[in-house]
Amino acid sequence: MKFSMKMIVMATAAMFLTTGLAIAGPEKDPLKARVPADKRAAAKKNKSPYGKKSADATPEIIAEGKAIFEGKGTCVNCHGKEGNGQGPAGKVLNPGPRDFTNCKFHKKRKEGEMMWVIKNGSPGTGMVPLIPATISEEEGWKVIAYERSFCKK
Repeated sequence: MKFSMKMIVMATAAMFLTTGLAIAGPEKDPLKARVPADKRAAAKKNKSPYGKKSADATPEIIAEGKAIFEGKGTCVNCHGKEGNGQGPAGKVLNPGPRDFTNCKFHKKRKEGEMMWVIKNGSPGTGMVPLIPATISEEEGWKVIAYERSFCKK
């Protein structure tokens, strides 16, 4: 039987609810690195193909990222439609999902670190690897461009 990412996320949420494990809410340390220390330097060097920074992406790339975030990437389930980490499954995760509306997060974390998490998951959190099982690396960069757009300065 093949499991979709949505099925895995919903099963995780159900497990938290039925076992009485802690219900999370907002992420407790929004600036904490999610890439292991021994991988961080290499991850930081990884750059988006859509400009000097993901924030430089065209409106078309950002729109494509939004469609992936809300669709096949299933990001919306945990990170929410507003990107604030308060999606239906995200509300039960401990620690809570990243809040992409936090501009301090975007200043602190490089896009390569964000890509590392999309590829490898985030140890100690509910974030699972999405590349290549759910989305492609190119789609991952588009999602990052969209996530960067949540920071309204």
